[in-house]
Amino acid sequence: MSSMSVEGSANNSMVSDEDKQRYRALFVKLDADKNGTVEVGELAAALRLQKVSDKQAAGHAKEIISRGDKDDDAKMDFDEFVVYMHGHETKLKTAFLDLDKNKDGHIEPCEVQAALSHLGVSIDLSEAEKLTKQLDKDGSMTINWEEWRNAMQLSSKDDLEDILISWRQSGMIDIGDNLTCPPEFTKKEKQTGMWWRHLVAGGSAGAVSRSFTAPLDRVKIYMQVHASKESTLSVFGVLKNMVTEGGVKSLWRGNATNVLKIAPESAIKFAAYEQVKKLIVGERVKDISVIERFAAGASAGAIAQTCIYPLEVIKTRLAVSKTGQYKGILDCGARVLKENGPKGLFKGYIPNLIGIIPYAGIDLSIYETMKQMYMKAHPEEKQPSIMLLLACGTFSSTCGQLASYPLALVRTRLQAGGKGNFLSMTKNILAEEGLRGLYRGILPNFMKVLPAVSVSYVIYEHIKGKLC
Repeated sequence: MSSMSVEGSANNSMVSDEDKQRYRALFVKLDADKNGTVEVGELAAALRLQKVSDKQAAGHAKEIISRGDKDDDAKMDFDEFVVYMHGHETKLKTAFLDLDKNKDGHIEPCEVQAALSHLGVSIDLSEAEKLTKQLDKDGSMTINWEEWRNAMQLSSKDDLEDILISWRQSGMIDIGDNLTCPPEFTKKEKQTGMWWRHLVAGGSAGAVSRSFTAPLDRVKIYMQVHASKESTLSVFGVLKNMVTEGGVKSLWRGNATNVLKIAPESAIKFAAYEQVKKLIVGERVKDISVIERFAAGASAGAIAQTCIYPLEVIKTRLAVSKTGQYKGILDCGARVLKENGPKGLFKGYIPNLIGIIPYAGIDLSIYETMKQMYMKAHPEEKQPSIMLLLACGTFSSTCGQLASYPLALVRTRLQAGGKGNFLSMTKNILAEEGLRGLYRGILPNFMKVLPAVSVSYVIYEHIKGKLC
């Protein structure tokens, strides 16, 4: 008998009959072609059914097979599968016991929260409850050993920190929350470079999304600046005029600036968020609250906006310009400086800063409320579907825009070279155009929400899958 067989037999003898029966049922389920072995493709297919991306499923499947394959034939027979599963579940049990701090046989949301806090990630109790709910099958809002084991049995992770990171990332499809608070990363994620992969994925998604909806964005800006009681402009009328004046290429005028500011804005917001959080929490042991987290996110957004604001002004000037008026981004910036001085690059800054609070606050609160209402009504679903998240993100973003749009319109008119300040511009609009004047151009803004969110999500997941 070979050494591999002796090792397999020895380990098999330590496995209970009950566990062997469980392993047999899982093995038969995985062995799609019924040839008595589990191969990488079969395991990857099973992982994809658990909503693991194609690349990650293939990677996890290869890693699991390589661990269990003792005779180097790139697959596992049943004996090898039993040995692997027994060892894997032993490690899962250790991780479970480490999480179960009060040793009552159940992992509770507060224990999940404490474990992530220990890794440097502050989440509130409601987020910990959402993570717990993903694995909770009996509606107890706790996770017992069987639920933990069954959820993790096809995972390639068995170290507690790796499990927590992977588990948390599975619930990081929060479109609404990301608008306000950048994602938080553990020390291990920062050391391994996971943080920059997420930022690259988010930045790439933003670039593609903004480029995809750039024509509607330019129409919105044009209508904000030029529409009035006497000059009512339609979306398609403005599009037609733009194409006639500058060709199809002109529909993307100013988009290069929009894309250029994504990387520095994301990086500054992430760094600022980390620092503001530290200032808020200080030396205390208690985790950061939802309100404090929102305050940190809004502050980080304000800091990032301050740093990249001149690019916002340049983008607006380019968007409302005629063909040949500016040679490019640098020429536009130089001419604004020459005509108005440094103050010219910060026109509209006050309404822009004020607008962060109502937009982010309403967007985040409505998004979370809608999602939680759905999950309470459908407790059998461990996590929301992509379509539900897109629907929640679209609706909450729309509500946020309704509240903050007047501030955005005033900001845009000032950026485009309008005379006066925030208050005088608002008074003039109300006096000449009425309340409706503060919502000029909102239709193309609404029209771009769903495609922007959809494209952003698809690109984010695709890039993250390639990098992670």
